[in-house]
Amino acid sequence: MLSQAVEDYLKAIYKLHDGAPVSTTDLARTLDVSSASVTNMVKKLAQNGFLVHESYRGVSLTSAGEKIALEIIRHHRLLETYLREIMGYDWEQMHDEAERLEHHISEEFEAKLDEMLGFPTVDPHGDPIPARDGTISDLGGAPISTFDKGALIRILRVPDEDPMLLHQLEDHALLPGSEVRLLGDSTDETELLVQIVDQQVSITKETAGKIFGELISPPAIK
Repeated sequence: MLSQAVEDYLKAIYKLHDGAPVSTTDLARTLDVSSASVTNMVKKLAQNGFLVHESYRGVSLTSAGEKIALEIIRHHRLLETYLREIMGYDWEQMHDEAERLEHHISEEFEAKLDEMLGFPTVDPHGDPIPARDGTISDLGGAPISTFDKGALIRILRVPDEDPMLLHQLEDHALLPGSEVRLLGDSTDETELLVQIVDQQVSITKETAGKIFGELISPPAIK
């Protein structure tokens, strides 16, 4: 049995990894702990074969560390799906409750939960749920800000780090599965205008860059 702290570190490293080693500074900021605490834990995790630490470069997970991280992420995303779809939790409650429970469910409970939910492949944000064998799918898509004006887009994923933003997106029905048409930039070019059903909505370019979608139909040829 691994401690909750160990699992939190491994999950954070996995989520921060973008092709390069994760800096200990970023890790401390993400986990809201001191640099000294990160240094001590990194040494422990390296000694146990869960990560590789390169001085002045950062840390990378080993296959053993990645397997544990993906298991915890699987727990978290299955729990979020249950809490959101079955129990009706809001975004912040859903995340906080899943954070507490993810370390404590058994593999049998996880399997039953997965079956009860119909073996979902994505969570309420549209993020992929790792499979039981430790693999995770690349769902593709691109930021909706990169599509041409007039394109009809299906939203695949929304950012999960800001509950207030999620509430705003929900108010405008800008959630995974929704279909939107891109209307172009606002007058001052700081926002993107989109149409969903018969409603016109403006979102910041920064937010649009974090919402991923797939093309349903390209702009009409004039």
